[in-house]
Amino acid sequence: MIVWGGGGGDDLNTGGRYDPATDTWVATDTSNAPHARYFHTAVWTGSEMIVWGGDAVGGLRFDGGRYDPVTDSWTPADASNAPSARFFHTAVWTDHGMIVWGGRDYSGGDSSLNTGGQYDPVTDSWTPTAATNAPTARSLHTVVGTGSEMIVWGGSNSSTTFNTGGRYDPATDSWTATPHGSDRPVRSVSLSFSGKLK
Repeated sequence: MIVWGGGGGDDLNTGGRYDPATDTWVATDTSNAPHARYFHTAVWTGSEMIVWGGDAVGGLRFDGGRYDPVTDSWTPADASNAPSARFFHTAVWTDHGMIVWGGRDYSGGDSSLNTGGQYDPVTDSWTPTAATNAPTARSLHTVVGTGSEMIVWGGSNSSTTFNTGGRYDPATDSWTATPHGSDRPVRSVSLSFSGKLK
């Protein structure tokens, strides 16, 4: 398990690796680590942890980095064409890379977002996600990755808590709405699981 960043009076860019087999912690290196932050996201690629976005002293972030636990080293992620700075967003790992979507910024009024981007760590590059048919702008929603798609559900904006969502296909850069109605629970914050049950 890798823990990194957070807040609690001071923003942090430190972390640690926990090994349950030995019940021990090892601090993560801070050389080239991303700027200290909280309310960021992190995904696991299978070999690296990618950190992106979040809030920090001095303003919101639209940058991040990749951490390799084998070499205990950080590689900055290119911020060119990255989504706009935000917090309370989500990120998920798919067959097409990391997808970041939704969240809030400091634009005033209803500052919820329905934009995002795909990050490819192989090419260190970003591609915007389509806005056509995307779910209503929101934050504090949940996402799961199926491997080939990202599914968004729930969340809220300044006036509404949602029981709606959508499926995003990164291969076609397209959205499909999920069914909604009175029989679907309304949630602004919820937990979800993606994986195989044995």
